[in-house]
Amino acid sequence: MTKRIKRIGVMTSGGDSPGMNAAIRAVVRACAYYRIECVGFMMGFQGMIDGEYIELNARSVRNIINLGGTILKSARSKEFRTKEGRAKAAAHLKEANVDAMILIGGDGTFKGGQIFSEEHDIPVIGVPGTIDNDIFGTHYTIGYDTALNTVIDAVDKIRDTASSHNRLFFVEVMGRDAGFIALNSGIGAGAEEILIPEEDLGLDRLLNSLERSRRSGKTSSIVIVSEGDKIGKNVFELAAYVKENLPYYDAKVTVLGHIQRGGSPTCFDRVLASRLCVKAVELALDGQRDIMVGMMNNEIQAIELEKALKSKPTINKDLLRISDILSV
Repeated sequence: MTKRIKRIGVMTSGGDSPGMNAAIRAVVRACAYYRIECVGFMMGFQGMIDGEYIELNARSVRNIINLGGTILKSARSKEFRTKEGRAKAAAHLKEANVDAMILIGGDGTFKGGQIFSEEHDIPVIGVPGTIDNDIFGTHYTIGYDTALNTVIDAVDKIRDTASSHNRLFFVEVMGRDAGFIALNSGIGAGAEEILIPEEDLGLDRLLNSLERSRRSGKTSSIVIVSEGDKIGKNVFELAAYVKENLPYYDAKVTVLGHIQRGGSPTCFDRVLASRLCVKAVELALDGQRDIMVGMMNNEIQAIELEKALKSKPTINKDLLRISDILSV
């Protein structure tokens, strides 16, 4: 017989992403609606280990839906990777009378949650919160849309100076293992080339493309580079290589870095976080466990955590073709 859920814990873990506060708010208010208690653990898994949590109610989360970051803070815990650390966390959850946990984060968060649930028989529900959009089982992760819009805004500004000085700009965006941000922002910003980890396009192709752009009359260009791109050791060496082989280009590098993680979440991310987290609470109350909620074809669905972790989302390669067509 499934244990009745009376008290749910929520935490954010791993890299922060815009919309995490909207997600926390949705968990807390869904708990209030269904008349169950909610507690928030600080600093991710480390807060579970340390027993650091706060009582949350509907008023605790007022005026946070528009805020970037996470009011519960976030961290990566080395101690949680040990059996002893996870045992401490389980003991503190028991002391706090927590019946189920909702984990907002990426694949590292879900891996930790899956192991924790298996070892200590505590139901966990995963909610995908990462700007990289690299989680299987959902078309969109919380924070991805905001990050895209941040990149677009930055590249629009960079293009102004590129055009003014006839420069070539290499703009590095986040995405060590996935090129979703680079691919979609590159098309949205009208980049001449997009370099992503999933496709090794090669240095010769890049040089030929830039040379073709110059011959067609372009006096400035933007190249979007995912940080995990394989054709150069890093974006600076890539720019140096182009300078050496195409000396008529005044090549500059801009690394956008952590500005992509911050800022007020877009409406899309606020609504996505709200939908996913209300469903997460409802699934926990229904006795579901070890699953992740995601959105596929605008429908909220659940997928086993194990399946979400074993599979990887794939990029839409047709977008590369579209990018080539539009960069003439």
